Formats: sequence, structure tokens, C-alpha cells
Amino acid sequence: MKLLLVELKQQLKKYSLWQQHAPDAAALSSQQPFAVDTLEPQEWLQWIFIARMESLIEAGGDTPKGFEITPYFEEVWKLRPELAEVLTVLKQIDEAAK
Repeated sequence: MKLLLVELKQQLKKYSLWQQHAPDAAALSSQQPFAVDTLEPQEWLQWIFIARMESLIEAGGDTPKGFEITPYFEEVWKLRPELAEVLTVLKQIDEAAK
């Protein structure tokens, strides 16, 4: 999973979706799935998903199993065919989480 997260970061940077500054604490504390009310999809990936997964890995914990995030990103980026490479990495992450 760690290598997939590195690849995901690289893809987000490649497509200029990586941010240098975190959103404010209120935006990050959304209770909605994917923080749809406060964050852009790529912000959720960077500041919530990747950050939490890396924390789990660094702490020696197990990463969650049985989740699937790709369908959400396929929907929100359906008009962004240039992001196909990002979606490919997300699919690989979903597969690793089975």
C-alpha cells in the first residue's frame, strides 16, 4: 500500500492537484463522505486519505480493508479524461484493500 500511496502522490503532483497548504481545520473536520461539503476531491485525497493511510502505516497498524473509493472519483472526474492515470492508481489501491 505504501508504494501505491507514493504513486498516487506523484500522479496528483503531475496533474497539478497537489497543494502546498492544508485547508483550514473546519474544512478538514467535515463529517460528510469524502468531505464533499468542504473539500475538492483531490484535497480529500491529499489531506485526509493519504495522510491517514500514511499515519497508519508509520504507526505499524493495518490499513483498512474492504473499501472502494474509485467510483466516487470516476464520477467527479468524468469530464477530466486526462486524470485516467490517477484513476488507475486509485483502482490499484482499491484492489489492495480487498
